[in-house]
Amino acid sequence: MAPSIDVDPRPAAAAAERHFDQDRRLACLAALEKKALWLSAWMIHHANHVRPKRDGLKVGGHQASSASVSTILTALYLAALRPQDRVAVKPHASPMFHALQYLLGRQTREKLEAFRAFGGAQSYPSRTKDAGDVDFSTGSVGLGAAMTVFASLTQDYLRLKGMLPDDEAPARMVAIVGDAELDEGNIYECLLEGWKHDIRNCWWIIDYNRQSLDGVVADRLFHLIDRTFRAFNWNVVTLKYGRRLMAAFEQPGGKALRRWINACPNDVYSALTFQGGAAWRERILADVGGEPGVPALLQGYDDDALHDLMTNLGGNDLETVLAAFESVADDRPTAFIAYTIKGFGLPLAGHKDNHAGILTPAQMQDFQRAMGVADGQEWDRFAGLDVPAGELEAFLRAAPISRRATAAARPDRVAVPTLAAPSAATLSTQEAFGRILNDVGRSGGTFAERLVSASPDVTVSTNLGPWVNQRGLFARAAHDDVFRQLKVVSAQKWTRGHAGQHIELGIAENNLFLCLAALGLSEPLFGRRLLPVGTLYDPFIARGLDALNYACYQDARFVLVATPSGISLGPEGGAHQSVGAPLIGIGQPGLTAFEPAFADELAVILHFGFEHLQADDGGSLYLRLSTRPVGQPERPVDNELARDIVAGGYWLRPPAAGAGLAIVYQGAVAPEAMAAYDRLAAAYPGLGLLAVTSADRLHRGWKAADEARRGGTLAESHIARLLTPLAPGARLVTAIDGHPTTLSWIGAVRGLPVAPLGVEDFGQCGDLVDLYGAYGLDTDAIVAAAREP
Repeated sequence: MAPSIDVDPRPAAAAAERHFDQDRRLACLAALEKKALWLSAWMIHHANHVRPKRDGLKVGGHQASSASVSTILTALYLAALRPQDRVAVKPHASPMFHALQYLLGRQTREKLEAFRAFGGAQSYPSRTKDAGDVDFSTGSVGLGAAMTVFASLTQDYLRLKGMLPDDEAPARMVAIVGDAELDEGNIYECLLEGWKHDIRNCWWIIDYNRQSLDGVVADRLFHLIDRTFRAFNWNVVTLKYGRRLMAAFEQPGGKALRRWINACPNDVYSALTFQGGAAWRERILADVGGEPGVPALLQGYDDDALHDLMTNLGGNDLETVLAAFESVADDRPTAFIAYTIKGFGLPLAGHKDNHAGILTPAQMQDFQRAMGVADGQEWDRFAGLDVPAGELEAFLRAAPISRRATAAARPDRVAVPTLAAPSAATLSTQEAFGRILNDVGRSGGTFAERLVSASPDVTVSTNLGPWVNQRGLFARAAHDDVFRQLKVVSAQKWTRGHAGQHIELGIAENNLFLCLAALGLSEPLFGRRLLPVGTLYDPFIARGLDALNYACYQDARFVLVATPSGISLGPEGGAHQSVGAPLIGIGQPGLTAFEPAFADELAVILHFGFEHLQADDGGSLYLRLSTRPVGQPERPVDNELARDIVAGGYWLRPPAAGAGLAIVYQGAVAPEAMAAYDRLAAAYPGLGLLAVTSADRLHRGWKAADEARRGGTLAESHIARLLTPLAPGARLVTAIDGHPTTLSWIGAVRGLPVAPLGVEDFGQCGDLVDLYGAYGLDTDAIVAAAREP
C-alpha cells in the first residue's frame, strides 16, 4: 500500500442537525451503515438462495463491491448530500444504494425482494427502470463517472447564463468510482475536457479497494491516480487510515507498523484481510517483529481486534469519511482517494475471487447472527440495531437529502417555431442543416436561446460554423477572436464567453455523447430544459457507441447530426465512409433515425425532432446527412406530406393501382433513383418511386401495428398503407448509401420480393461516378435490378 496524505479523522460536526449532538449523530450513522450493509447482503442472498428460480441461472449481485463502499455511501446519503446534489453510484454498489433508499423511504420492500427480477430493483442504478431516486444511470464502467464531469459543465452553462436561481448553492455532481474503472480510456478523455472547460462542483470518490474483477490492481496505481488528478487541477484528498489505526501509530512500535503497511503489496494485504487476525500477527512479526515496540503493540490486541485494526482503512471509517467530505471548502473539482476493503464486514472480505462471490447459506446464517437479525426480521429496517427505532426515523427525516422533492416538476416546454427550408436549386442536406440553424441563430427568441450545440472539433466541417458565428462559443473566461482583432481574414468569427451557445470539444466521440447526455438531462437534473444539437462524422458514431447507448438508456434528449455519410463522401476514402450506421439508427432504443434527401424534408424533420425531444413519450433524434448536392424539388409541403415525411416515407412518384414494380430509396441516392424511374417508366406502366425518410420510423410502425393486431386491435402501419396500391408479388428495388438491410425488410410487410442495393464492404477513394458504379448504386445498377426476373 503506497504512502499518502492522510485526512485527519477528527469529529466532523458541521453538517449535524441541531437536535442531534455529535455523539448521537455518529451513533445513528454507524447503526444505519450496519443496517445498509446487512440489507445489501441479504438482498443478494435472497435473490440467489431464497427466491424461487424458474430458469436455473445464477442471479448474482456483487456483495463484496457493495460492502466496500458501505461507509462512503452511508456518509454521503445520510449526512453530506444536499437536496440539489446529484450522484452516479458505481454499478456494482447498486444493492447498497437500494438499501439506503429503502431506509430513507424512497424504495419499497417489494422492489428489494425482486432485486434483479422483472420489475424489481435493477442490477445497476437506472434512471428509467428503478423506482428509487436515481440521478444517473450506471452500468458500463467509467461512463457514470465521466457523466458527472459533463453534468458539472451543464450546470456551469446554466448558471453563467442566469438560468438557475441565484439563491441556491450550486449542486455537486458526485461519482462513486471503482478503482478498476480508472482503466477505462474514457475517464481520461473526460478529465481532459473538464480541465479545458474549467468545471466546478464535481466530486469523484474513488473506492480504492485495490481489487478488480479478475484480481488485484497494481501496487503503483495510487501514485498515478494522485498525479493524474493533480495534473488536471483537481484537489486530491486521500483517506488512507481510520481513527483506530491513526491512534495505533502514536503508540510505541506504531511508526514501524505504519511503514510496514505502506510497503505491503496490495495482494498480500488482501490475502491477510481474508485470513484474519492470526495471519496478520504472524506476517507482521515475521517482517518487523524485531523493531522496538512492535511485539508489545500487537500483544495489546487479540486476533479479532487486530483484524479490526488492520482493516480500519480511511474509506471504511465513518469519522474519517465525514471529515473528508466536510474539509472541502471551495468549488474546485475534488478527487477523494478512499482506501477500502473489498467485502468489508463480510466473510469474503479480501479474497481475490470475491467480486462475483456470494455468501453461502451457512455463511449468511453466521452473518445474520453476528448482525443480530432474528429470523423473520430480515427486511425490518431497524432490527438488530442498538439505537431506538424512533431516533433513527427522526435522524433519517432530518437528513438533508430527505428534503429533495419527490413530485415531478412542471415541464419546462419550449415552443418550436416553423423552420423554413432554405431555397436553392441544388443543395446538400448538410448545407441545408447549417442554413436552418444559422437562420434560427439570427432570429433569436426563446427557442434560439435554449439551443446549445456541441461538436468534437468538427464544427466547421459539419456546417455548424454559421450558427457559431451568430451565437458564439461558451467558456467560463471571456476570450476575443484574436484573428479578427489582428484583421486576419477568416470566415469564422468566434468569440468565447458566458453568452456563447456552442461547446467545442476535443476529438473524442465518447465525450460528445456524454456531453449531449448531460445537456439532454438538464431539465430533470436542474429544472431548465436545453435543446442540445451535436454534430460528428457519421462513421465515427461507432467510436462512441457505448456512450451513445448510455445516453439513450437514461432517456437523455438531444439531436445528433451525423454528417457526412456513406461512400457519397467520395475522395475522403473508406476510413471516413460509413456503412453500418443506418442499422445503428434502426437498432438503438431511444433514438429515432432519419435520412432525408431534400432540404424541405429536413426542415420538417427538425421541427418534429425538437418537439420529440420534449414529448413525454419522445426521445432523441439521429439525422444522417450528406455533403452531396442534390437538385431540390419545387413543391409546397402541405400537412399531409409533412405527416408522411415524419412517419418515414411518401410516394415521390405514386404507383398506379396494381403496379408490379417500385423503386424504394433513402437519402443521397435520390438522383440515381429518380433517373432510374425515368428510364423504366415507359417499360413498367404504373411504376412507383418511394422516398424513405426514416427506415427506423417505418420499421417501428410496422412492428407496433403487428403487436396491436396480436392483441386484438385493428391496426395498419404507415409502410403497409404505402404499399397497398402495389400488386401481389410486385417487385421492390431498394437503394441506400449504406447497408442494404436498412431497407430490404420492407418486402416482408406485404410478402414482396426485394432486390436490395447498398454498400456491404469498406469504401475507398473515388468520385461518385466510379464509387456508385463499383458498389452497385448507380442508375444502371437500379435499372438492372428492376429488370431481373
